[in-house]
Formats: sequence, structure tokens, C-alpha cells
Amino acid sequence: MPHGHTLSRPQLVYLVFGAPTYHQEAQFSIVSALANLRKTPGEALDIQVYSDNPEPYQNLPVSVHTLDAATREAWNQPYGYHFRSKHMVLRQVLADAPVAALIDTDTFFHQSPIELFRRIKPGTLLCNAIGANFGSNPKCRLYQSLAALLESRGLADRQMPQLNSGVIGLMQEDASLLDHSIALMDEYYPHANGAYTLEEFCLAVAAYRRMQLNQCTDLLHHYWSRKQLFRAKVQAWLAKHQHAPLSCQALQDVALVNAQLPKPPALHRLGYKALSLTLPSDQRQFLRELMYGCYEYPNEFDRACAPVWWAKALENANARHSRPLCHEQLHQWFERPGMRLSLGNKHSRVRDMLIKRSQR
Repeated sequence: MPHGHTLSRPQLVYLVFGAPTYHQEAQFSIVSALANLRKTPGEALDIQVYSDNPEPYQNLPVSVHTLDAATREAWNQPYGYHFRSKHMVLRQVLADAPVAALIDTDTFFHQSPIELFRRIKPGTLLCNAIGANFGSNPKCRLYQSLAALLESRGLADRQMPQLNSGVIGLMQEDASLLDHSIALMDEYYPHANGAYTLEEFCLAVAAYRRMQLNQCTDLLHHYWSRKQLFRAKVQAWLAKHQHAPLSCQALQDVALVNAQLPKPPALHRLGYKALSLTLPSDQRQFLRELMYGCYEYPNEFDRACAPVWWAKALENANARHSRPLCHEQLHQWFERPGMRLSLGNKHSRVRDMLIKRSQR
């Protein structure tokens, strides 16, 4: 998008760089936006992708802006804080567009993205979610390092609502909010003790008492929690549809990649509990968690989460023991008749995968 070229439609913006996983997330998020756009016929938007790798987006109707390392580095200065670039890219888009929303890659839509833009009005900041008040957790790193500083300058107090910046939506006339937020990041970064969330915190401070806050958790799912399970669903969708992401079948399957955590029905979970009683007490929880991945979910994208459930079961078992389980120990666990019987035809697959992980 050449600077100075005015855009009239709402702009959905993605900033994607680094590991292939982030590009996979972004691809699916974009397709979910397009699939749900069909719920608002006659409405249109533009999708802008700022990325270090244009290749993953070649089958999608988006404008890709290749970002070189030098630009990204400049956007992250003066401290190399990489979330600062989120505000920089949105600032750039809003120089030419009446309204824009920057979306994190680990998201997918339930509703038309047009609904996002209906929530962005003059004087309103759209975020993903409005969180607890700043003072609700005095032990939090940012509270301990910044509360007194901010209060003494009248910038924030205990009542300030915090927010999640998985979505940042603004009208062009309110773009100066981003300048204020960037200035706060630059000023407070040295005092923030490396707090990961400084970017969304500074956005909350910049908006406090000046802007209305609006949220959109009902319009899209931001899977920052239980990320591996949702990534498994997304990767299964991509494995099936990457080469024709906008085919009828691909768009139809978008709805099957849903926000539910795949859990077996309650009756099955009770059965797993009973099965686990055949094992020594330190192995029961491990088996019950493995069974979450063994259940034959009717939804193919839920079935794709099996290896994540198994890896999580091992991670939790390691956390319960004073030291990680060695592969000999795991081998013994998997050779127990109760374990063999419970896992059935999945036994070898689960055992081999987890023993391999334990040898890393």
C-alpha cells in the first residue's frame, strides 16, 4: 500500500513474522474472516498483511507488504521490544484508512469481521477483551514497578481497566492514541522488568479516561490459552486445505475448527477413572489424560489434537514427580496390562511418541 494512497474500506491488518507456526495461524485466521464475511452479504473490507514472508499468502485475496529486518528493527527501537511494532504498523495503516483493526495471528472468527468494525466508533478503542482493574493484583510485576510512577503523574490508578490487545481497532481520527501508547512504552520499558505485556498495558494507560473501551470476545476466539490444542486443529485444517483454502469444502470446514476444547463425554471420563484404578496411584492421572487423546471424536479437527493431549499428559506427569520420567520408567508404565488394555490399538503409537519425547 503506497503511503498517501487513500483507502475507503475497513482494513483488517495482520503483522506476521518468524516461525512457520505464526504464518499458519495467520493463514487460518484470514480464511476464517473470509468464510464469516459471507454472513454480511454486500459488505467488503481489505486485508493487509505485513510479513517477512509473502509466500504463505499467495492463494489468499490479501495485500502483502514485505517487511525487511531493518524496518522491523526500527519499529522495535529504542529497546528492541518486538510488540512495539504492532502499534507502528497500525499507525501506518491509519494514515491512509478511515478505520482499521489489527488482529493477532492466534485468532479465528465466529462472526463476520464486519461486526468488528461496527464496534469501532469515534472516541472508542476496540480491544479483544477488557480485563480486571489494574489494582486487582498488587503482586503483578507491572503493578509493583509502575503503579506509583503512573499515579504520581495522574496517568493511571487502581481503577484503570486492563485490556487484551489481540485486537486493536481505531478510527483514523483517534490514531494519536497509538502515538501516546508508543511514547509510554519507550518511557516505561526500562522500568517494566521485562514484562511481556507492556504493549497492551501502555495502550490501556493511553486510553484511560480518554476513550471508551469496547471488546469482541463473542466475534472471534483468541487462543493464547491452550495454544497447542488450537494450533493442532489449525494445522489439520491447513494439511487438508492449504492448496485450495477458499474452496467450498475449505470454507465449510472452518466452522469445525471451533473454540471448544475437545473433551470426551462425561460418561466416558467416568469410565477412564474406573479403568485407571487398575494402575498404581501415581499412574492413574497419566492414563486418564492419555485417554482424552484416544477418544474417537466425531469432529476430525478435534481428533487432530490427540498428540497434544498425550504430550500434555507426560508434561503433567513430570510436574507431579520430583524429576522428569526417564524412558525406562515410561516403558515400565506402558507395559502394565491395565495401560495396554485401556489404550487398546493406540497403545504403540502413544508409547513410541512419549518415549521418544522423554529421550530428548
